[in-house]
Amino acid sequence: MAANPPACRSCGAPLTAVLIDLGMTPISNAFVRADQASFSERFYPLKSFVCDRCWLVQLEDFETPETHFHGEYVYFSSFSDSWLAHARAFVERAIARFALDASSRVVEVGSNDGYLLQYFVQRGIPCLGVDPAANCAKAARDLRRVPTEVAFFGSKAATRLRAEGGAADLIIANNVLAHVPDINDFVAGFKILLSEQGVATFEFPHVLEMIRNVEFDTIYHEHYSYLSLLALEPLFGRHGLQLTDVERLSTHGGSLRLYVAHAGRVVASEAIKQLKQEEIQAGLDRLATYEAFGHRVRQLKRSLLRLLIGLIEEGKSIAAYGAPAKGNTLLNYCGIGRDFIGFTVDRNVHKQGLLLPGTRIPVLAPDEIAKRRPDYVLILPWNLREEIVAQINQIPDWTGRFIIPVPEPLILNSHGNTNDE
Repeated sequence: MAANPPACRSCGAPLTAVLIDLGMTPISNAFVRADQASFSERFYPLKSFVCDRCWLVQLEDFETPETHFHGEYVYFSSFSDSWLAHARAFVERAIARFALDASSRVVEVGSNDGYLLQYFVQRGIPCLGVDPAANCAKAARDLRRVPTEVAFFGSKAATRLRAEGGAADLIIANNVLAHVPDINDFVAGFKILLSEQGVATFEFPHVLEMIRNVEFDTIYHEHYSYLSLLALEPLFGRHGLQLTDVERLSTHGGSLRLYVAHAGRVVASEAIKQLKQEEIQAGLDRLATYEAFGHRVRQLKRSLLRLLIGLIEEGKSIAAYGAPAKGNTLLNYCGIGRDFIGFTVDRNVHKQGLLLPGTRIPVLAPDEIAKRRPDYVLILPWNLREEIVAQINQIPDWTGRFIIPVPEPLILNSHGNTNDE
């Protein structure tokens, strides 16, 4: 007897349309300690669906959020200089746009290590971070003087936070909306905590860019949903909230910053209307668009493997840069292990000395690139390629080349160009 299809986490409709099946993979941030290298890992199906009623792209649930976000969570936002610059620029704009001052209250959901709220603290604006990872919250409090609570955000937490500290004039949620399995309860919390004239901002990778640029590696178990305006408008409307404005961002391969307020308070901007129309013209309301994505992903996999096999057979050495969750999806789906990649490096000291999940590739400090001088460096966090190329180019007499895997495998010279000029 066939099992019932999973239900859409937003509207509840049965999910029958598959976007892409990436096979069985480990949890993308479940790094392996060296002393556990001989032990097996748990693998889970990594199959994404698209709801043909509300157009939300999503994964089926296999583990609770506590599996991903806990006291040994290894992702710390502050290790990326470009991300810190992005956060600082947002804070300066938000203070001016919303006239925030010492009488305001700012709350960030998914505040990580205080990477963003530190700039509000420096300006004397009261703020509170909310994050489920206790080690990240401790870093925020101890290193950046950002008051931070360890909690999963939702309607219950929002009710408590409002009772304890009052409503928030600005609520920030950067790259967190995709990370919650109960997306309805999560959005309901914003309705509760947001002041009458308040604004909530959400940043997230745009599923339209994911499809256009074959960014399949952004699919991993920690990301429960993949978002578009078409999918979010009914979700927020269901909870008495309204999309009021949107900005396009270059972060994470193409993201959106969405502005949300209580329904009926503000007229939606022309940018909202234009982007929604663009999504429709691009086919985000048609199943054929999503079905074509899987074919392009399989083509990319074959192209990348051909490139790497050719280099290995020429006797070239290959290392990787970065240990992001997206890199683990790419490596595991493509079957790229230590027979291809000798090691990877990462600035995050919490990842150094560990092994990548599934592939067991060792994570070392960045100075290993200068010591071992591989012929090629595969950049796994391709969204940070300019920052990484600049870092490696500080190595004296560096003559290696870079490999960018997405949207199609590409070799760059040591200056980050596609030729030797």
